[in-house]
Amino acid sequence: MGFFSAVKKFFSGGGAEVEKTVEAAKAEELQKSPVATPSEEESPQAAASEERDAAEEAPVSAEEPEGSERATAHVETASATCSPGDDPTVEPSSKTASASGSSEPLARSEEEETLALALRQAEPRLSAWLAIVLDGVEEADDLLWKRLAFLLRALETPDDEARAFLDDFRGWLERMDYHWLEDFRSELQYRLALALDMEDEEDERDRLFSKLQSGLARTRARFGQGLAALMAGHSELNQNFWEEMEELFIMADMGAEPSLALVRRLKERAREEGVTTPDGLMPLLEQEVEAIFKTPRRIAAVNPPEVILMVGVNGVGKTTTIAKLAYRARMQGKKVLIAAADTFRAAAVEQLEVWAKRIGADFHAKGMGADPAAVAFEAMDIALRGGYDVLFIDTAGRLHTKSNLMDELHKIRMVVERKHPGAPHRTILVIDATTGQNALQQTKMFKDASGVNEIILTKLDGTAKGGVALAVASQFELPITFIGLGEKMEDLRPFDPHDFARALLGKEND
Repeated sequence: MGFFSAVKKFFSGGGAEVEKTVEAAKAEELQKSPVATPSEEESPQAAASEERDAAEEAPVSAEEPEGSERATAHVETASATCSPGDDPTVEPSSKTASASGSSEPLARSEEEETLALALRQAEPRLSAWLAIVLDGVEEADDLLWKRLAFLLRALETPDDEARAFLDDFRGWLERMDYHWLEDFRSELQYRLALALDMEDEEDERDRLFSKLQSGLARTRARFGQGLAALMAGHSELNQNFWEEMEELFIMADMGAEPSLALVRRLKERAREEGVTTPDGLMPLLEQEVEAIFKTPRRIAAVNPPEVILMVGVNGVGKTTTIAKLAYRARMQGKKVLIAAADTFRAAAVEQLEVWAKRIGADFHAKGMGADPAAVAFEAMDIALRGGYDVLFIDTAGRLHTKSNLMDELHKIRMVVERKHPGAPHRTILVIDATTGQNALQQTKMFKDASGVNEIILTKLDGTAKGGVALAVASQFELPITFIGLGEKMEDLRPFDPHDFARALLGKEND
C-alpha cells in the first residue's frame, strides 16, 4: 500500500492534539442546523460524512461469490471476489469514503475516540498499534474486522486498498479454517508489514533477527560455540590458532576452498591493522563474513510481467517457496500468475494449485505429462494478455546429473524469451540447507545449465549445516535473496548479510 509517510504523519501528534481535534469537531457539529441545506461548496464534505457514517453500519463480508470456479487452466484471484463491506443490499453511496485528500479521520464513537488517543500515544511501531486494536479480540469475529478497519482508516489507507486487504485476509482465514486470534496474529502482523511497506521497520527487524537466531541455533552450536572455544583457548594469533580456525570453518560446511580463503583474508587484515589477540579478531571476522554475501548491484527494472523461473532438485521445498514468494507479491498489491511446468512428478500440479488457491493467485497448467515448454509458453501468453505483474514458472525437480532434464530447462528459457524479450528476468535456485556440501554441486550444475542468478536457502531452522550459505556465496558469487526459517508464509524472509553474520557468530542484535 505504501502508507509509511501517512503512518508517521498520523502518529506524530500527541494526545492533547487529538482532544482538541475531537472537541473542535463536536463544536462544529453542534453549530450546524439539522434542517439546513448545505451549499454547493459544503455538499462534498457533507456527503462524505454521510457515507462514512453509513459505512460504519454496513455489514462487512468477504465471502467469495457462489458458483465461482477455479479451473485448472486459469484460477481467479481473491482480488476478484467482493470486497469487505460490499453487501449486495447496500447502495454504493453507503461505502466508506476514501480518506486520501481529507483531514484526519474523526472518531465516531467513544470507543474509537479512545482507540485514536491510545494509538497516538503509543510507540510508533506496528506491534504496538496492533496490541491496542486487538485488545479484547479473541477470535475472527465482527470486533476484529471493526478494529482492523479502524486502524486502516487511521492510517489514511485508500478505501479500495483497505477493502482489498480485509477481503484477502478474511478469505485466507476461511480457507485455512482459522478462528482464534492466537492462530493468526503473527500472520496478520506480517501481512500488514508488507502492505504498509513497514517490513524494514525496526520492530519487524527485531522479529526477524530473533527468528534467525533461533533458526541458526544448531549451526551456531557447531560454528559459533566452537569459535568461542577457539578464541578462549588462545591468547595470541599463532599458527596453531589459524589451523584450528580453518578446521572449524570446514567442519561447519563452509567447504575447504572458501574456508582457506576466509582465513587467508583474516590473516592479512590482522597483520595490516595490528591485531594480535583473538578478541581483537572478532570484529574483523564479522565484517569478513558479511562481505562474503555482498554482490554487485544489478538493474531490477523489467518490462512487466516479471518472469521468475524456479529451479532446484526434488525435496528442497521449491513448491512451498513459490507459494511464499507469490504470497509476498500478492500482499504487495501485485497481480500474480503461477504456471505448473513440473509435469513429471506425481501430484506436483495438484499441490501447486492448492497453494495458488490458498494465497489467491491465478494458476495455469496442462496436467501431468504435458510438454513443460508448452505450459510456459501458454502461461507467458496469458500473463501478457491479462496484465499480470509477476509470472512464476515452476519446473521439475531435476536431478543435476540428468542432462536431458537440464536440456528441457534450457528449452523453457528459450520459449519465454521468444515470447517476452528479456524473460526470464530472474532464475532462482532453491537449495536445502540441510544438504550441506551437496548444495555446492547443485549450484554449479544449475548455474551452468540455466543461468541461475539468485539463490533461496530453505530449511535453515533446525540444521547444523547453515555454514553452507557462506560456501555457496563465496564460491559462486550469487546473491542469497531469501532464507526459509519455518513452514509458515511469514517464515520466508529477505536475507540480510549483517543479521546473518551476527546470528551465526552468536552476537546480540544491534
